[in-house]
Amino acid sequence: MDFLTPEFGLYVVAGFVAQLIDGALGMAYGVSASSLLSVFGVEPRVVSATVHAAECFTTGASGLSHHAFGNVDRNLFRRLLVPAVIGAVMGAYILTSIDGKVLKPYISMYLIVMGVVIIAKAFTRVPPKKVTTHLAPLGFVGALVDAMCGGGWGPIVASNLIIRGNDTRITVGSVNAVEFFVTLSASITFFLTIGLTHWNIIVALALGGVIAAPLAAWAAKHIPHKPFMVLVGLLIVVVNSLRVFKIL
Repeated sequence: MDFLTPEFGLYVVAGFVAQLIDGALGMAYGVSASSLLSVFGVEPRVVSATVHAAECFTTGASGLSHHAFGNVDRNLFRRLLVPAVIGAVMGAYILTSIDGKVLKPYISMYLIVMGVVIIAKAFTRVPPKKVTTHLAPLGFVGALVDAMCGGGWGPIVASNLIIRGNDTRITVGSVNAVEFFVTLSASITFFLTIGLTHWNIIVALALGGVIAAPLAAWAAKHIPHKPFMVLVGLLIVVVNSLRVFKIL
């Protein structure tokens, strides 16, 4: 029963809210979960390690689903995969080598930027011409930052590709398929360096995500996309701005 602490309920709520947002928008699970866990006082390296471990389950199911429905472009998947795995391993290793207290304000500022990116994406028009250059650097940077900061793969990679004119359905499907390997690579690196001892957080995040999944599917169909994106972006910006203000 030591497993079911009062904090366990808060972590379930974090997983629920993050999955609700991710299921409705197709992005921002890591950014949302990391923001909430940070508010609950969880150390940065633990935040990233536990969020990625929990995401292995959700991204695996998501990637298989997108593949089954023909939403994965094999060429796009292959070009993103290797640099993304390298970036995830490097990002996780770097995070474990830095004092968490030093990282806290920088990660909060990064999450503020991600919130602004989500808001901007709501008002961005997709150009008619598709651009598929510089995929390797994009995959590497997206995974590196995602592993170091506990989230950002979707807002960085998927948003960039969609803004550059790539088909939304294929982009989301392909990026989600690669994300499984990003989260798995980061999780293995965390396990080999600091270990995954915070299983109560991992289980709670996964449990909250499972509970939210059906509601998120309903929300994706019924909630207006643009206002919801703006609301989520503002929430992330406000939460992390308050944390930066408190630290400073």
